[in-house]
Amino acid sequence: MTSFRARHRATAVAASEGTCPRCGTPRRPDQRYCLECGLALPVVSGRLASLRRRWIERFGWYPGDWVWASLLTLVLAIAGAGVAIALTHKTSPHGASFITSPPVAPTTAPITIAPTSTSAPVTTSRVTTTTAKPTTTTTAAAGPVNGSYTWPATENGWTVVLVSYPKTTGHDDAVRTAGEAAKSGLPQVGVLDSSLYASLQPGYYVVFTGIYGSKSDADAAVSTARQAGFGGAYSRQVAR
Repeated sequence: MTSFRARHRATAVAASEGTCPRCGTPRRPDQRYCLECGLALPVVSGRLASLRRRWIERFGWYPGDWVWASLLTLVLAIAGAGVAIALTHKTSPHGASFITSPPVAPTTAPITIAPTSTSAPVTTSRVTTTTAKPTTTTTAAAGPVNGSYTWPATENGWTVVLVSYPKTTGHDDAVRTAGEAAKSGLPQVGVLDSSLYASLQPGYYVVFTGIYGSKSDADAAVSTARQAGFGGAYSRQVAR
C-alpha cells in the first residue's frame, strides 16, 4: 500500500511539473505559457517549486501556488492579533495586571419640550408585519467515499478515466486503485465494466471519477486527477 501511494505521488509531482495544470498539455521546464490554453505556467525550479513538490509528496495533491500567500497572510494576521493583545494588557508598578478598555462617550439626557397646545397630542401607531420568506437550500447528495460509487443505470455523460485494467486479471487492482483515489479526495470514484457501455472499449475494468454533463466540464477536472497522482487521467464519454 505504501509503495502504491509513493508511486502515485511521484507521478503527481511529475504531472505538476511536466503538464499544464489547466488542460494537461505537456510543457518544457523553461516554458512560461501553455501553448494550448495560454495559462501562465508555474515555475519548476527554485524554492516555490521545491515547496510544491514537498506538499504533493506529503498530501498527494496540491491546491495551487496561491496557498503560500494565503498561509503568509494567516501568519501575519495571527501575529497582529498577538501584538494587539499584548498592547492592551498592561502591568501596574505594583505588579498587578489590568486590561485597558476604550473610553465610553458621556451620555446626554434628552431634552423634552412641552407642547404649546393645551390639548393632549394624539399618537398614531402603525404596526408593520413582515413575513420572512423561507430559504430553501439544495445540497447535492454525497456519494460513497470508499471508491464504490455506482454509475447511474439510466444516465449518460462524461467522466475522468483514471486507470483501466483488463477484466481477465484486473478486478482486485481496479478496486484497490478506486479506494486509493477516493482517499486522495477525488469525487464520485468507482469502477465500470467497459463491456456494458457502447462508448468504451470492451474487456476492461475502468476506474473513473466524477459524472459531468459535458466534455468541457470533464476536461476541467482532468488536471485535478493528475495532481492527485493519476498522471494518465483523461476525459471520456460514458454512454450505453
